[in-house]
Amino acid sequence: MATPSAVPQGRETEWLFGTEEGRRQLAASAGFRRLVTVALHREQHYEGMAGIQAELSGKVMELAPPGLPAWQKSPSALQVPFLSVGGDIGVRTVQHRDTSPLSGEYVVEDVKGDGTFYFRRLIFLRNRNVVQSEARLLAPAPLPASASCHSGQRKQRKDKKKPSPAEPPAAIDKSYLCCEHHKAMVAGLCLLGGPDPLPRTPLAVLVVGLGGGSLPLFVHDYFSQAQVAVVEIDPSMLEVATCWFGFSQGDRMQVHISDGLDYVAKLAAEVPAQYDAIMFDVDSKDLTVGMSCPPPAFVEKAFLQKVKTILKPEGVFVLNLVCRDTRLKESVLATLREVFLLLYTRRIEGEVNEILFCQPNPAGRWDPTELGARARALEGALRQSGRPWDSSYVLADMLQAVRIL
Repeated sequence: MATPSAVPQGRETEWLFGTEEGRRQLAASAGFRRLVTVALHREQHYEGMAGIQAELSGKVMELAPPGLPAWQKSPSALQVPFLSVGGDIGVRTVQHRDTSPLSGEYVVEDVKGDGTFYFRRLIFLRNRNVVQSEARLLAPAPLPASASCHSGQRKQRKDKKKPSPAEPPAAIDKSYLCCEHHKAMVAGLCLLGGPDPLPRTPLAVLVVGLGGGSLPLFVHDYFSQAQVAVVEIDPSMLEVATCWFGFSQGDRMQVHISDGLDYVAKLAAEVPAQYDAIMFDVDSKDLTVGMSCPPPAFVEKAFLQKVKTILKPEGVFVLNLVCRDTRLKESVLATLREVFLLLYTRRIEGEVNEILFCQPNPAGRWDPTELGARARALEGALRQSGRPWDSSYVLADMLQAVRIL
């Protein structure tokens, strides 16, 4: 008999529920040979586990082994065991829903994590099992859905209170990086810097891909002398980041609505060697390619040469690579090695993401021990910035598995 396991709302993308290996581990720990994971739709309201069990028991019996007598296949004759995480079906509150001409239909939703914290997520519904952006909420529970400051959003119900434009829908914990690949990307900045503490050193940083804005916000807030330029092709994402993820622009943070390919090409032709760090965290809209980040054009040799042109000789280019096609991935790595003389890689455990740290100058090569020491020094300086620090974020740990290609 197949045993159903209800995935708490908002946790379907976690490793335990969202990967084959995780589900196998879940079945083994529960002592079942056949396990059916059941995801709960965001468009549907669930009263509790009892209602879910009553609705699904009949369907589960259809998966009964062929040799089982007919009378035993009746749900009334056999109690179907249901697994759940502590009997909890989870919490999901859709705060905002809209459609972008470039990104398609998307939702901003608050979900309860594995513990007491709540998280805000941006999900593109064309790829609904992938969290595009995530931030931890400071509020103890998700606020009820309310009107957004996005003037083009769908009409809200009349009984919903409309907040003032100056009042954010919820408080975002900007000190917390939810995404492991963002943590690794920030840790890679320890490849920069001379004798002065990096947070107090003037830095020019280019980030291609805004999402919810947590990566550029972290760099802006913790590197007090950094000038951060962000390139985002979709104006809807700037509205989402500003209205729902606590993002804001200022003297040291500017967003440019442009295709990253065009923006980098223009800079390469006009102002070469100006950035200390360039970070690519941009998704591909083409789901037919086995590489979801970045789009293939961003890792073609001619374009990577332009990236190298606008990077300072001692700078670092950080690339979030998400590629399931093994041959395509090897081709991308080979192209990167042709353009950049020094290449470090860091696989994100339990995820497809691989972070590449690329440098034009091989003279700055560090072995793992030296990288760990630099990461600890950088973290010590960042902790003294006067801003709160997430104690679970250890920069040296993020670089422990780094290897040189």
